[in-house]
Amino acid sequence: MALGKYTPEAIEKKWQKIWNESGCFEVETDPSKPKYYVLEMFPYPSGKIHMGHVRNYSIGDVVARFKSMQGFNVLHPMGWDAFGLPAENAAIKNETHPAEWTYQNISEMREQLRRLGYSYDWRREIATCRPEYYKWEQKFFLKFLEKGLAYRKDSPQNWCPTCNTVLANEQVEEGLCWRCDSEVEQKDMEQWFLRITDYADELLADLDTLEGGWPERVLTMQRNWIGKSYGAELTFQVKDMDETVTVFTTRPDTLFGATFMSVAAEHPLVETLTADADNKADIDKFVKNIKDMDRIKRGADDLEKEGIFTGKYCVNPVTGREMPIYIANFVLMGYGTGAVMAVPAHDQRDFEFAAKYDLPMQAVINPPALQEKGERLDAADLDAAYTDPGFMINSGEFDGMENEPAKKAIVEHLDKSGKGTMAVNYRLRDWNVSRQRFWGAPIPVIYCDSCGVVPVPEDQLPVLLPENAQVRKDGKSPLPEMDEFVNCACPKCGAAARRETDTFDTFFESSWYYMRYCDPRNEEEPLGGEHLDYWMNVDQYIGGIEHAILHLLYSRFFTKALRDTGFVTAKEPFANLLTQGMVLKDGGKMSKSKGNVVDPNAMINQYGADATRLFILFASPPVKELEWSDQGIDGAYRFLSRLWRLVEELEDVLTAELPTSAAAPASEAAKALRFKEHDTIRRATRDIENEFQFNTVIAAIMELVNELYQVKDELKQSDPKGLSSAIATAVTLLSPVAPHICEELWQAMGHSTTMTAQPWPTFDEKALVKDEVTLVVQVNGKVRGKFEAPNNAPKDEVEKIALELENVTKFTEGKTVRKIIVIPNRLVNIVVG
Repeated sequence: MALGKYTPEAIEKKWQKIWNESGCFEVETDPSKPKYYVLEMFPYPSGKIHMGHVRNYSIGDVVARFKSMQGFNVLHPMGWDAFGLPAENAAIKNETHPAEWTYQNISEMREQLRRLGYSYDWRREIATCRPEYYKWEQKFFLKFLEKGLAYRKDSPQNWCPTCNTVLANEQVEEGLCWRCDSEVEQKDMEQWFLRITDYADELLADLDTLEGGWPERVLTMQRNWIGKSYGAELTFQVKDMDETVTVFTTRPDTLFGATFMSVAAEHPLVETLTADADNKADIDKFVKNIKDMDRIKRGADDLEKEGIFTGKYCVNPVTGREMPIYIANFVLMGYGTGAVMAVPAHDQRDFEFAAKYDLPMQAVINPPALQEKGERLDAADLDAAYTDPGFMINSGEFDGMENEPAKKAIVEHLDKSGKGTMAVNYRLRDWNVSRQRFWGAPIPVIYCDSCGVVPVPEDQLPVLLPENAQVRKDGKSPLPEMDEFVNCACPKCGAAARRETDTFDTFFESSWYYMRYCDPRNEEEPLGGEHLDYWMNVDQYIGGIEHAILHLLYSRFFTKALRDTGFVTAKEPFANLLTQGMVLKDGGKMSKSKGNVVDPNAMINQYGADATRLFILFASPPVKELEWSDQGIDGAYRFLSRLWRLVEELEDVLTAELPTSAAAPASEAAKALRFKEHDTIRRATRDIENEFQFNTVIAAIMELVNELYQVKDELKQSDPKGLSSAIATAVTLLSPVAPHICEELWQAMGHSTTMTAQPWPTFDEKALVKDEVTLVVQVNGKVRGKFEAPNNAPKDEVEKIALELENVTKFTEGKTVRKIIVIPNRLVNIVVG
């Protein structure tokens, strides 16, 4: 066939149609074949694919095509994270329904992804807002409820006044809503939770199994978020009351230095402690103000410490000191017991609080330097808390001990009297899954005045979200006002009852979607056993670092909870994780507000999908940030055009050779080309398998094309087969990156099969052995020349040639050659003096 002009639009439409009609990316469960499951985090259907999406999905597509060419049965699906606030807010703004807005956007985004030529098995497409999807997560919830993993409680919640919904702790970033950046308030509400804390130890321990497959940064972020800490629980008797205050501390070695007690405003003892206080009104006002503060801000190191005295004292169990009990703004109920024994000499927050309210300090850890001198630290001399290791002082029988072993000794001492015990604590809190918005999956629970909380029977699932609801302009859910949805009969007693009107947090949907892809059309069960056992777990997961805590931690928990409720056998969902860097423009993240957004459609229209994919993969390694460059994508287009012209110019002499099919080369040019061909395969294979360094893969292919241009005129007569072999290699290696043009060039070379059926080429080690090599010559470590020599030439011959080089003699003449170091085939270093 005559190639003619390179017209990306026509070529890309042609091959997308061929791929679609042939079903070449559709796969089935086949235990006789090795499987590979590659998955990019699915998008929210906002209506537009942005360049961050293009980068994410282009990375995944190269991996999928590469693994398929290596002989794997590759699962590469796509779907839509379709519930959530953006759809609802957009529907309010555009005076439409979230369902209409969502499905229209899905249609548009699907077409954009098809235009980019991604190798998805579109038969497996899912949308989380469809009843045939969310019915199964309603079933999961009922199983969690049955097993005690789901529960309802009344507690202070993070409330976003703009989104009109609660947020999980993980969804609050520096005191702001992760979605809209509004300041988060605190609100007492009864909510549904999942017991993710029951899995804290397993979630932490299994991070070790992901070492080497997940970025260390993500593993560290999850370890820190789970926040396991070892310490002790200590009991303090409240003076003149039949009450005790229990604290968790990681520093039992400082107990002798505890001089006051700080409790959270939410602590259950606050009302009891302050019931008869003379300043009760002032205390209540202070408590209310603290409860209204954002919990993230309350935990910040730079928070100005404030407190109010309750009027009561507790007794230090080892010193007998009467310690005033304060309500303090920096103490939270979310960690430990909501009470902190204050040791101002050895804790900076306590130090600042004590300095502000003129409270006593007692040093109990002596710095090693003072210990050596026989001196003792005096708390009155401190400008800040002493927090380093040292030796016990002012601590009775424990004086002189190093403080680390003293921790255990003090707790063992208290344990005998029932005033302390070793303990473990976690930063992780249970996952709040209730949301007070409309566009989400209904929580399948009914409230009956007689029977209480009643699960919806499984045969009545799904509880359908009424798509005839009219969304409210203030963002509040219309569900509580819809009698036809709310009013129902109790499944137990038949009496009038009410449905739950909260919907699931959208992370509920995204915590298991990757499993549904394995058998997405199964109407009998959520997760087809044989299909799930074959495909799971995901071999390569790709997405942004911003999901390190939210999505990735929830997905890990969900997998374990589904295992324990009998749905799956996997322990972890994702074997390997790649977190791609952001796409930047003008030095900042692309955003509409900054006016620096690049429209993928515009790039495809101007340069084609292949050039867009090529640039976004070539401009930077996947894990690094990528700075968008108009010149860069223009350069990608020029390279593809150059490859096209090469094949077009040689069309009459090229034959349908497979990669590396050339015979033993006769001429020097043919030898050089054969070496470059096999070396390119070696480099490309290594760099894809080594952290997906697509930029260096593309660079190697570009070098091969340059070599082809240099030798084409000489070889098109003398060695057309060698030329054909090398071009076949270039086209095959490039095909996962720029599949449309490579299919067209492959066909133009006379091949009857498509690139999708072509295996990844392998290189021959013998072809990488050169007859001659270039050796660099140094004199006293500085490069002074280089020369060609036979491969593996004898050491004495190499030394003789090096010493006779004209530029080398300038630096050795009149000097004594003390040593000559030869690194075979690479380097000669002459040491003179």
